[in-house]
Amino acid sequence: MSSASQPATPPPAGQGGPQPERPDQPRDSGTGRPQPAGPDHSQLPGQNTPPNAAPTHRDAEASAPVPSGSVPVGPGPDHQLDRALPAVTHEDPADPHASIYQHGFLRAAAITLPVALADPAANAERHLEVLGDLDAQQVGLAVFPELSLTGYSLDDLVLQESLLDAAEQAVLTVLEASRELMPVIVVGAPLRATDRSRIFNCAITLHRGEILGIHPKQNLPTYREFYERRWFAPGDDAHGVGVRLGSEPQHLTPHGLITVEDLPGLSLFVEICEDMWVPIPPSAEAALAGATVVANLSGSPITIGRAEDRKLMARSTSARTQAAYLYAAAGEGESTTDLAWDGQTFVYECGDLLGETERFPQGPRATVADIDLDRLVAERRRMSTFDDNRRTHAQRLERYEAQAGTRLFGPFLAADGTLTDLGVDGPSDIHGGPEGLEEPADEAGTGAGWFAYAPLSGTGYDPATGAHVDLGMPRPATGPLRRKLDRFPFVPDDPARLAQDCYEAFSIQVAGLVRRLSAIGGDTPAGTRPVLGVSGGLDSTHALLVCARAMDVLGRDRSEILTYTMPGFATTEHTRSNAELLSTAIGASFETLDIRPAATQMLKDMHHPFGDGEEVYDVTFENVQAGLRYDYLFRLANHHRGIVVGTGDLSELALGWCTYGVGDHMSHYGVNAGVPKTLIQHLIRWVIDEGLFGDDATQVMQAVLDTEISPELIPTREGEKAQSTEDSIGPYSLHDFFLYHLLRRGYGPAKTAYLAHQAWGDVEAGQWPAGYRDADRRSFTRAEIKHWLTVFTRRFFANQFKRSALPNAPKVLAGGSLSPRGDWRMPSDAAAKAWLAEIEREVPGD
Repeated sequence: MSSASQPATPPPAGQGGPQPERPDQPRDSGTGRPQPAGPDHSQLPGQNTPPNAAPTHRDAEASAPVPSGSVPVGPGPDHQLDRALPAVTHEDPADPHASIYQHGFLRAAAITLPVALADPAANAERHLEVLGDLDAQQVGLAVFPELSLTGYSLDDLVLQESLLDAAEQAVLTVLEASRELMPVIVVGAPLRATDRSRIFNCAITLHRGEILGIHPKQNLPTYREFYERRWFAPGDDAHGVGVRLGSEPQHLTPHGLITVEDLPGLSLFVEICEDMWVPIPPSAEAALAGATVVANLSGSPITIGRAEDRKLMARSTSARTQAAYLYAAAGEGESTTDLAWDGQTFVYECGDLLGETERFPQGPRATVADIDLDRLVAERRRMSTFDDNRRTHAQRLERYEAQAGTRLFGPFLAADGTLTDLGVDGPSDIHGGPEGLEEPADEAGTGAGWFAYAPLSGTGYDPATGAHVDLGMPRPATGPLRRKLDRFPFVPDDPARLAQDCYEAFSIQVAGLVRRLSAIGGDTPAGTRPVLGVSGGLDSTHALLVCARAMDVLGRDRSEILTYTMPGFATTEHTRSNAELLSTAIGASFETLDIRPAATQMLKDMHHPFGDGEEVYDVTFENVQAGLRYDYLFRLANHHRGIVVGTGDLSELALGWCTYGVGDHMSHYGVNAGVPKTLIQHLIRWVIDEGLFGDDATQVMQAVLDTEISPELIPTREGEKAQSTEDSIGPYSLHDFFLYHLLRRGYGPAKTAYLAHQAWGDVEAGQWPAGYRDADRRSFTRAEIKHWLTVFTRRFFANQFKRSALPNAPKVLAGGSLSPRGDWRMPSDAAAKAWLAEIEREVPGD
């Protein structure tokens, strides 16, 4: 099975057990993502190779490297069907992590296959061979190329009665076989109008022995190498036109949407080749009418540059319409009299490439990808202008309202009247059915034409008998997701993309500070000065780098940056030294202010036990130190006509890992508030790679990266492990993962936990950054994910009051910010009960 590559920067390895929650936790003593490529592993069906494993021998024999998502299916180059298929995993039906379909995903395939030109019967058999493989992989949607049952390059043969008769029979052959297959199937064939005076270039959608839609091509190219108006009638105004197909009357549905009732969020629209290329493609209107997945059956011949043009068009459509876009082009077997064909297939989701096949393949290929339907509907829900656009075009969208529907998981009536399902022999164990459930009868009047089925539960309700039926059905599509899933969603794993993102993030931070300084008299020498506390930690180090570059942009000397290190009771010489060395290397003014005397006096005045010599290191003890540091910084800024530059990052704000008020929660301007911890590490590495500040500064920055994250507020005895932030609140790698899927996607904790286990469950799966130490790579169990997700959820809700009083800071990431004036508006007194209940109820802990 093909699966997602797993990128990017691993977290620090801190892992702590459960820790008591603290209402106002202090932090660091320093006081102060584009388009991913799709999954890059190709695998033959039937081999349980982990994601991104080494290529198999069949992969190595391919004529070109197999790109992301490429899966050889059906007959191989020798046209012998490879029956080595992946085993269906029968997991505990109570385990919500068992199936992708339980978590809002659709496994979809865009297929190209060798065509027997002008031989529909042979092509129907080839379709069924491929569909057998895809059925075994629990694919829910299978899309073939334009005129896949006849071949596209027929020229005048398409006008021949013999060819048209055979094409209709081929459709019926696939239709009959579909009764036993899981996927919704979209094939291409020429069909005659009932009066036989017109031919339409059609895509036919089939499922479980039913024709769900017949979609005629709406835009017929008749320019350059294309002559389609010579043979076909346009279908844009052909709604309801009758066509010949079997004994039952059928009608064209150029604007038909197909829903799948047991897979919420899936609404399918089909367009054909040229339809994608026109200024206002049918898919744009269909998306406004509710389509979330668009299938394009293409017969596009290949010329230099056209492959990229196709991807550009599909990506644009997918991004603008917040939809998934499957593209399947004709390839091997088409006529090369005057043209050539490359069999390109790919899948996009919201502008992101999920996978593609190699071009010019020998034998069938399929891009198999798991589409996140929840993402599609969430993006549309969030994007208010999508609905505005829908209302603007409401009149034209009325023709899209009639929809055909199906159920993906059955069971359904077979031709002989028996129930059929996903391949299990039959029902067992009859229970009492639910009351009040009404189901439409089938045409035979048995009441079983539509069979209510609780998705993935293995049970169904038969309205004919009033019984609840345990079908004993397998839970489909278990195992790794077939899509790229980032371990670090804020951090691209592609080195070039990461470098570009780091450049933009750093530039945004610098531009924000430059503008703020300029607005308050800091654009001239001896003007407003940046004042910040430096600890030798990640955040204060990066904030100092931003300040230094801002002074360069303003034409001011870096010595006008005022940096202070303020050692407390647990400050180590290592971090204090790093702070001093970096400030000196950068050229900033540096000073040490020991806060221990003032902190001791304050604790005495408060009658805190530490003031009397007792080793009591509670929250008050920690916050006194954090508060004093910022008390000093604000007064120093007053004294030197400066502003306090905040160093806290997005991850800390999400967790409330800061001291409220006069503490590291507050500043005059925060440069890091839009940047998560996992990205800050890469930003510092990027600065090192760019050589922006010289060799001396580079050496110190590397030492900072090698130091474990710690607030350094609680003293330890000799030989004891120093205080660790991640031991207290959990690994930032997971917390940033949780934050992204809550903030950017709006997912609930059950889906977030499922994705976290997919991304982090196997240390060997996916990719790690080049040069990253093996010792720092780790995985997380479901129990660990559940524990830290609970911690994250509790802290996120409990600490909204801190974010509601957030200082100004620039938004950096498309993944969102937590500013109450920007991306995130949440009441400070909201309860987390519903989220925590979902974790307890739906997230497995073993």
